[in-house]
Amino acid sequence: MVGLKPSEMPPTMAVKFLGAGTAACFADLLTFPLDTAKVRLQIQGENQATPAARSTRYRGVVGTILTMVRTEGPRSPYNGLVAGLQRQMSFASIRIGLYDSVKQFYTPKGSDHSSVATRILAGCTTGAMAVTCAQPTDVVKVRFQASIHLGTGGDRKYNGTMDAYRSIAKEEGIRGLWKDNFPCHFISAFGAGFCATVVASPVDVVKTRYMNSPPDRYRSPLDCMLKMMAQEGPKAFYKGFTPSFLRLGAWNVVMFVSYEQLKRALMKAQTFRESPF
Repeated sequence: MVGLKPSEMPPTMAVKFLGAGTAACFADLLTFPLDTAKVRLQIQGENQATPAARSTRYRGVVGTILTMVRTEGPRSPYNGLVAGLQRQMSFASIRIGLYDSVKQFYTPKGSDHSSVATRILAGCTTGAMAVTCAQPTDVVKVRFQASIHLGTGGDRKYNGTMDAYRSIAKEEGIRGLWKDNFPCHFISAFGAGFCATVVASPVDVVKTRYMNSPPDRYRSPLDCMLKMMAQEGPKAFYKGFTPSFLRLGAWNVVMFVSYEQLKRALMKAQTFRESPF
């Protein structure tokens, strides 16, 4: 794809929608082990963790991944990948692929430029739509990433991604698939880089713990936060900080580079298909 000249024709909404989702999947494939390591570090130390979790200790990013590979097999860092890719195709496609179209919808007719307020409104709208659509995939992804299977005979709660959706809906109700409060996910989805990780990490840890918990463990995200503070102290809110920061940077680079190349390739293919022979 490198070296393709961008088409003079602006990319259509379908091209941006498909390109954003596909590029996000590429980024997820490369950075997923970091995300799994982040989840394992974030849930480490919960008093009500399973015996398998209590017997396994993780130290650092590399140490966490190596421990997983040694005790659970080489595929373990990619537990939940299917749900992760489903999440990216739904979340990134809407949040990034529809942004320009929503921004244009909010821009007053006859105006050449969108104001800052219009751009913020468009970002909030696509963010809210993306969170609503992708939330079930995120819950299932976290459940798989947090699940520890020691040895070949380890018990597996779910027999696959679709079974996880069905089981959660059956055991916890449909609301179990939307187990998060909107502000938590919305805050953690904003920004990029070190400062964003510092700000979002406590919310992200609470989100991971809450999503992974059985129905009767926490009454709300606030209850989860208060119990973490009382039982583990303030440092618990920065568990998994390093893999979270590393994944965020790598994910954004791969995603946006891939997105630009995919947009060019898709527009070139569309122009070629529509051009007369």
